[in-house]
Amino acid sequence: MRKGFFQNYTGILILVNVIVFFIFLFWSYYSGPGVITNFALQPSLILQGKNLWTIFTSMFLHAGIGHIAANMVSLIFLGGFVERLIGKKRFLYLYFIGGFVASLFFVIFAGVFGTTPFGAKLFGSPNSFAVGASGAIFALGGLLAVLTPRLKVLLFFVVPMSMWFAMVALTFLMWIISLGLPLNIGNTAHLGGLLVGVAYGFYLRWKYPKKTNMIARYFSQ
Repeated sequence: MRKGFFQNYTGILILVNVIVFFIFLFWSYYSGPGVITNFALQPSLILQGKNLWTIFTSMFLHAGIGHIAANMVSLIFLGGFVERLIGKKRFLYLYFIGGFVASLFFVIFAGVFGTTPFGAKLFGSPNSFAVGASGAIFALGGLLAVLTPRLKVLLFFVVPMSMWFAMVALTFLMWIISLGLPLNIGNTAHLGGLLVGVAYGFYLRWKYPKKTNMIARYFSQ
C-alpha cells in the first residue's frame, strides 16, 4: 500500500469500514448474529421513528467478506480519484450525503412498494435489513458519470466501457441479478446514491463550466 494512503479520507473510510467489520464479526461470534440488527437499517423501524441512528451506522456494516471486499476495492478506485478531483471536503460531503439519501431511498421504496412478494423482491421488504457502503460509493460513481463521462473503465473489472454507461449498466444489471438470484441487493439504495452523485456533478458543471469541461476533455482521451 502506497505511503500516505491513510492520510486521505478514502483510506480512512476504508480503515474504519474494515475495523467495524471485524468488530461485528467477533461480536456476533460471541453474542450471536442478532447484535447486528441494532445497527443495520430496517425500513419498518425507521418508518415508526425507531432506530434512526441506523441510517448512519448501516453504512459501515457489511454482510460478509465478499461484500466488504467488493465495496472497499470499488472505494479504492472511485474514492481516491474523486477525492483528488473535487477535493477532500467535497468528497466527504458527497460520500455521506450519498449514503444518507441511499438509506432513505431504501426505506421509502421498501415501505411503500415492498409489502407484496414481488415488491419485496424488487424494492426490498420493510422488515429486511440493509447494510453496506455501496449507496455512498454509487454517489461517487454518479459524480464521475457526469464529470468524466467518457473515461474508460472496466465493468466488473472485465468489460471495458465509458464511465457513464458503466454506471447505468451496473445499476440495471444488479437489479436484474437480484430478480433472478436469491440475493438481497439494495437496488433502491444504489439508485438513491447514484442520483445524488449525478445531481452534484451537474451542479459542479453549472458552477465551474470551464474547469469541468477541461476535466471531461482530459479524461476522454
